[in-house]
Amino acid sequence: MKNTNRKSASEEILPRFRNNMIQRFRFLLILILLNSTAGFSQGNPTLAKGQTLDRIVAVIDDEIILESELNAQLDFLLFNERVDSITPEIKRSVLEGLITDKLILAQAIVESVYISDDEVQQQLEGIVQQRAQQIGGEKKLEEFYGMSLAKMKIEFREEMRKQLLVQRLQQTKFSRSTISRRDVEEFFQNYRDSLPVIAAEAELAHIFIKPKPSADVKSKAREKAERIRDSLLQGGDFQTFAKQYSDDAASGIEGGDLGFVRRGQFVKEFEEAAFALKDREFAPVIETQFGFHIIQLLERRGDAVRPRHILIKVGKSESDDSLAISFLSSLNDSILAGKTFAELAKRYSEDTESALVGGAMGIFPLAQLETELKEKIDSLNAGQITEPLKTIVGTNSGYHLVLLKKKTSEHQANLQDDWKRIEQLALQFKRTNEYKNWIEELKKNIYWESRL
Repeated sequence: MKNTNRKSASEEILPRFRNNMIQRFRFLLILILLNSTAGFSQGNPTLAKGQTLDRIVAVIDDEIILESELNAQLDFLLFNERVDSITPEIKRSVLEGLITDKLILAQAIVESVYISDDEVQQQLEGIVQQRAQQIGGEKKLEEFYGMSLAKMKIEFREEMRKQLLVQRLQQTKFSRSTISRRDVEEFFQNYRDSLPVIAAEAELAHIFIKPKPSADVKSKAREKAERIRDSLLQGGDFQTFAKQYSDDAASGIEGGDLGFVRRGQFVKEFEEAAFALKDREFAPVIETQFGFHIIQLLERRGDAVRPRHILIKVGKSESDDSLAISFLSSLNDSILAGKTFAELAKRYSEDTESALVGGAMGIFPLAQLETELKEKIDSLNAGQITEPLKTIVGTNSGYHLVLLKKKTSEHQANLQDDWKRIEQLALQFKRTNEYKNWIEELKKNIYWESRL
C-alpha cells in the first residue's frame, strides 16, 4: 500500500523546526536515543521486563519509526526551540521530517550510495568525543549510558551509516544546483513585495592585536608552573593540585583529567607534548597560547591518549594594554601616510581568519553591533577608521582598529543594491521546490505508512 493522499505537514507547518531538528541535531540524537533504542531489534520492539511497550508510529520501506524516537525529537524541540508545548500539528510535522529521512535512506540504498567504513568510524569517534566532553569525560559517558565506548560504537555503527547515506544523497542531488540571472530577476519580480526590509548595515574590516604580557609576568607564571611540577615529581597529589592551582576551571574540577582524545583536538604544542609521553610520565612545562601547562599522561589506548594537566595562565598589566593601543595607533598613522588597511591587516592582525582577506569582517546590521562600536560607526563616513577599541575575538581579548568600508541605510530590497542577497534567496527557493518535488516522487514510489 502506498500512502499518497496525506498532505505533507512539513510543507506548511513549522518548516524551521524541521530544519533545526533534523539537520543540526542529527548526530547528537543518535547518542541521546541510546537509552530508548538499545534493546530493540529492527521491526521487533521487544522490551525488558518492567518497561513500557514502545509503539511503531511509521513504517517506511524496511525501516520503522518508534514512538520513543519521535518523543526524543520532540524533547529536543522543547529544549532547543523554547516551544511552550507540543501541539498535534508540531508532532505531525516532526514525524513528517523523520519519515522524509527514511524515504531518502531507502532511495540512497536503491541508488547504491556508498559510505566507507572509515567515514562511519570517523563520524562515530567525533560524536562520542563531543558527547564525552559535554558530559565530563569518557568514564562519565560510559556510566551515563551503562555501556563501554566500544559497545556504543558497535550499537550505533549501522545507524550512523544510515544517517551518512541520507546526507550524501541530499548533497549529491542539490548541492550543485545553479541559478541564472533571468531566474533571479523573475524571482524578484514575483516576490518583491514579500522580501524583507533590509536593515541599516555596515561593511567592516579590522586589525586586531592581543596585549602581550611582559617578560617579567611570563617569567613568574613559568616559575609557578615549574614549582608545581617539581612538587608533583616529589609525590604531590595531581588531583589536589589541579583543583587548587589550575586556571582551566573545567578540567580542574576533574583533577585535570581531559579524558581520551585523538590527534587534532589540542593546540599543536600541547598535542606534541602529550602524544610523546609514556604512561604516567610528565612532560616538561609547555607553553601554549593559553599559558603554561604541566602535563602527565595517564593512559594510552590505541591512537588515543588520556592526559591530565594543570594550566597556569599568564596575567597582564595595564602597561600591556597601553603597548597594544600604542601599536594600533602607529598603524593608523601609517595608513594616513599612505599604507593600505588591507596590507597592514594581512601583516599584523592577530585575527588570523580575517587577516587572510585584508581584515574583512563582513556586513553587519548596525543594530547588532556592540554599543560602543555602533556609536563610532554612526559617526564615520566610508573609508574612515575608529581609534583603538576594546574587543574579543574568539577566546582572546584585545584591541582593534575598525575600518568602515561601506554603510547603507534601511531600505526595501532591490536588485541594484542587494543582488547577492536576492540571488541566494532565489537559489534557496529553487532548491526547496526541487527538494519538495523530489520527496513527493519518493512518496509515490516507496512504501510508507504513518500510524500516528
